[in-house]
Amino acid sequence: MTRRIPRPPSWLPVDPYLLALAATVALAALLPARGTAADMAGGVSTGAVSLLFFLYGARLSAAEALDGLRHWRLHLTVLACTFVVFPLLGLASGGLVPYVLTPELQAGFLFLCLVPSTIQSSISFTSIARGNVPAAICAGSFSSLAGILVTPLLAALFLGSTGGGFSADSLLRIVLQLLVPFLAGQLLRRWVGGLLTRHKKALGLVDRGAILLVVHTAFSEGMVAGVWRQVTPARLGALLAAEAVLLALMLTLSWYGARRLGFGRADRIAIQFAGSKKSLAAGLPMATVIFGAHASLAVLPLMLFHQMQLMVCAVIAKRRSLDPEPPGNLADADPASEALSDPPVTVAGSR
Repeated sequence: MTRRIPRPPSWLPVDPYLLALAATVALAALLPARGTAADMAGGVSTGAVSLLFFLYGARLSAAEALDGLRHWRLHLTVLACTFVVFPLLGLASGGLVPYVLTPELQAGFLFLCLVPSTIQSSISFTSIARGNVPAAICAGSFSSLAGILVTPLLAALFLGSTGGGFSADSLLRIVLQLLVPFLAGQLLRRWVGGLLTRHKKALGLVDRGAILLVVHTAFSEGMVAGVWRQVTPARLGALLAAEAVLLALMLTLSWYGARRLGFGRADRIAIQFAGSKKSLAAGLPMATVIFGAHASLAVLPLMLFHQMQLMVCAVIAKRRSLDPEPPGNLADADPASEALSDPPVTVAGSR
């Protein structure tokens, strides 16, 4: 008799790409790149980050984002959640050092609070909960556009010399590796956008493969430098608890704050899901540029938060879908079907 392999319940999505990321981290722990191999991996990783942001720029439709300007109050609310409330909570986490978090983990926790929101998962959860899907699309697009500039600036302001240090050289690397490729993609989108849309599945594999390479390089450097000796099981548990509190606060503030501002139910759903999430796909490459050799600890909080937000928001979306309000014309979507599709990868074809 064939035994059935148990599967997690549908309301508890396990991000398959996070499993691949965990396997990549394990590989880096067992076989870290050293010497010449590390130099080669670092060079290829630098090129992969530039390629990622070129593709982000080529896929993101600025016109779609600007189409939502008539709903400017909602977008400003999401931006305030992403780039004001989140960073303030991240700064408050400094009080957890050194009793709960190490300085390095707190820097990663603060960086998590600075990255832009997601696109695809926000759209998916908003759709399931019967919220304002067009608003979620535009809000995610605005956040991604703003994050290209705002995240590095906030990192320079709040992180200072933490990690790899933030200097003129760091700013130059950010401009050359992130901003220039992104702007090049935006400029060339008119000519290459259709090609990228037709081959988005194959290019999605390129995205994911490039990020796996970036993660392996970052964690290899961390292993060689011995930084992982700082992450004890107790520290890891404390980090998870701090992130659970952070997510609960943002979900609560975005929902009840939007109600106090006079938004209707559909808009509040879009605000809650777009305003409480952070993009793993945008944050991982940024961290490697901002933190350099210290990126391995810096991305750990973001990787853990990504899975936590998927699991919690899936439960909330399912429950909101049972509310008695009329469903309207919103289509269903599967939040677990896109592991790292929260950057501007799918927006160009989402009309």
